Amino acid sequence: MGELWPVPDVLAFLSGRWRTERSVRDLASGDEGRFDGTTVFDAVTGGGLLSRESGAFTWRGVTRPAERTLRFEPGSAPGTADVRFADGRPFHGLDLSSGHHVADHPCAADLYRGEFTVRDRDHWRTVWRVRGPAKDLLLTTDYARERPGAPDGGPARPQPGRSAGSSGPRGR
Repeated sequence: MGELWPVPDVLAFLSGRWRTERSVRDLASGDEGRFDGTTVFDAVTGGGLLSRESGAFTWRGVTRPAERTLRFEPGSAPGTADVRFADGRPFHGLDLSSGHHVADHPCAADLYRGEFTVRDRDHWRTVWRVRGPAKDLLLTTDYARERPGAPDGGPARPQPGRSAGSSGPRGR
C-alpha cells in the first residue's frame, strides 16, 4: 500500500479544488471507461463541505458530461466526516486519521466497498469495488490538489519520496 499520510481533520484536508481522474472497469464484460474532471469541496453554512464533481465520462467510445454532488458533514468524532448523497441520504463514514479508511455502502442488492488512501497533503485515492447480481465493477479515482499559482491551476506535484499514482475512476 506504500506510505500513508495521516489526516487529523478530513474536512480541512478535502477543502479546495482537486483534479479528478477515474478509471472504471466492468470485471464481467471487460469494458473500461474513464472520467476526467475536477472536484471542488466548498464550505457550507453550518459546517461541512459540498463536493461537486464535474467533467467528461467516456464509456464504450462515447464521451458525455458527468457530474455528482455529495455532502461531507462533520462526523461523530473529531476529524471525521459523514458522507451523504446530495439529497441527504447516508452514503458512508470517513475517518482518514491513519491515512487509510474502508467503508461499505449497501445499495439494494449491491455492495459498494470503498478504500480511501491519502498519499500526501496533495494526493489521495479511492478504490470502489461494486458487487451485486448485475454488477462487478472496479472504480479507481485519483485526486491531485490544484494550486492557484500553478500553470492552468494544475495539480500539485507529489511530495519527494511519495508516490501519487494516476489511474483515475468514476463512482456512484
